[in-house]
Amino acid sequence: MLNISFTIESVKEGLKKGDFSAEEIFKHYYKKIEKENKELNAYLSIFENCKLKIENSAAMPLSGVPCAVKDNILIDGTICTAGSKILENYVSAYDATVISKLKMSGVTFLGKTNMDEFAMGSSTENSAFGPSKNPHDVSRVPGGSSGGSAAAVAADLCVFALGSDTGGSIRQPASFCGVVGLKPTYGRVSRHGLIALASSLDQIGSFTKKVYDSATVLSVIVGKDVFDSTTIDLNVPDFTKGLDGIIKGLKVGVPKEYFGKGLDPEVKIKVESAISKLKSLGAEIIDISLPHSEYALAAYYIILPSEVSANLARLDGIRYGHSSTHAKDLFEVYAKSRGEGFGQETKRRIMLGAFALSSGYYDAYYLKAQKVRALIKKDFDDAFLKVDVIVGPTAPTTAFKIGEKAEDPVSMYLSDIYTVPVNLAGLPAISIPCGSVRIENKDLPVGFQIIGKPFDEATILKTAYSLEQSLNPQ
Repeated sequence: MLNISFTIESVKEGLKKGDFSAEEIFKHYYKKIEKENKELNAYLSIFENCKLKIENSAAMPLSGVPCAVKDNILIDGTICTAGSKILENYVSAYDATVISKLKMSGVTFLGKTNMDEFAMGSSTENSAFGPSKNPHDVSRVPGGSSGGSAAAVAADLCVFALGSDTGGSIRQPASFCGVVGLKPTYGRVSRHGLIALASSLDQIGSFTKKVYDSATVLSVIVGKDVFDSTTIDLNVPDFTKGLDGIIKGLKVGVPKEYFGKGLDPEVKIKVESAISKLKSLGAEIIDISLPHSEYALAAYYIILPSEVSANLARLDGIRYGHSSTHAKDLFEVYAKSRGEGFGQETKRRIMLGAFALSSGYYDAYYLKAQKVRALIKKDFDDAFLKVDVIVGPTAPTTAFKIGEKAEDPVSMYLSDIYTVPVNLAGLPAISIPCGSVRIENKDLPVGFQIIGKPFDEATILKTAYSLEQSLNPQ
């Protein structure tokens, strides 16, 4: 009965037919996690015996569907670590808005997934609780920072999962793990209850096994929220309605900058093959340029640490979180609590950000980076006057070995070279699998990124669905 990789659709169908109950499918996943998570380390905590109330009403869009949640999204009454020792025992006092919406839609929560500390990283190796592993090859990373969520979906340790994406933290692990990862437009989904990394870049999104499921989840979690002033008051459509497989006449932009130096040749072949598929489906392929994209990483790694240094200032060893027992005075409380609680990458970014914002350097670094960000957004705006979507690789390579880039931060940062510009511009984007590359007798997935106009998730979902159907005919 319960031996297939479930999608949202198949769970809803099984519940409707009476093949299993919501409690039975929850227990199926709970047992599977207990058995398989030891090797993958995808989950940091699991919720035993359905302790988070199960609703089983057929009227609810996600009734009885088991979901995993990245451990920087608050669920009332549960520990939320953000992958850091400094929050090891922090218990959430309320639900994030997306959690409230999912509860109202009937979701059951399986547990919290592993992540790079405070979402800083591209491999989940920066977690204070050990790295997650890629289900396709456990010697490799699942990507980051939402690596635990991606690994859990890829290994069928949940039906879908939530993640957060600040510079590619949903799309890059989706690419490495061979699942669907959606980052909505900035302002489309509330960030209330998400532990902030960089407030002008963060966005909550989903990992699913199919594009249809991605559209289903998005329809539930979007909307204006009084607790997040950046959310936009737009009509909330049913995103599944436009998934008809028809993209004839769609104008697809291919940026020359996304196919140059640094892109693995075999990844390039798979991505170009997917572009050819879009053409065969009736899309018009148009060569475009995003001239300032080469400066995106440099701008991002000034803007993000600057916001990090401000957001993490609240973790001072006094109000909540880890407090050092070795402090002799107030200054040592601050210094030792943060020194003991934060990991190496977090410290690196806090110091970079504090420097970039400091007197005498603000104009030279932070202000200049914001000007570059405006130019990157203008590149996209100009391109979208000519095309409906922009496509290319999600990541320049397949999943790399655990430890391979741990000592080289710049090499690690380059994993997000195609995803970072999207966050700087606040655009929606999705990564879907477009084949795999055989390395060391393992098939490693390749991700295909589709970028859309602001608040035009419908078009990227429609394009992704059409390509998915063509690449994997049912």
